[in-house]
Amino acid sequence: MNILLQALIVAYACTGIIATIGYWPTIKDLYHYKKQSANVNSYIIWTLSAMITFLYALFILQDLLVRIVTGLNFASCFLILILSINLKNKKR
Repeated sequence: MNILLQALIVAYACTGIIATIGYWPTIKDLYHYKKQSANVNSYIIWTLSAMITFLYALFILQDLLVRIVTGLNFASCFLILILSINLKNKKR
């Protein structure tokens, strides 16, 4: 049972890292002003949701791994949101 729990911990950490890597192409495109590849309205919702999840992890849960994974997700969503808004405003 201990091996299963350790495998689950590693899998959860990998999920957080893979999700963050998955955001990278969108961040890169937005950063280099290549194209508007992110829907601002969707990222407003996802960023607010990720922020609440991250705050819950920070203040309620006592799990460093959950804090790191939710923090990476929030940071990625927030960065995409800011870059999307910036690109949208530049195109005006």
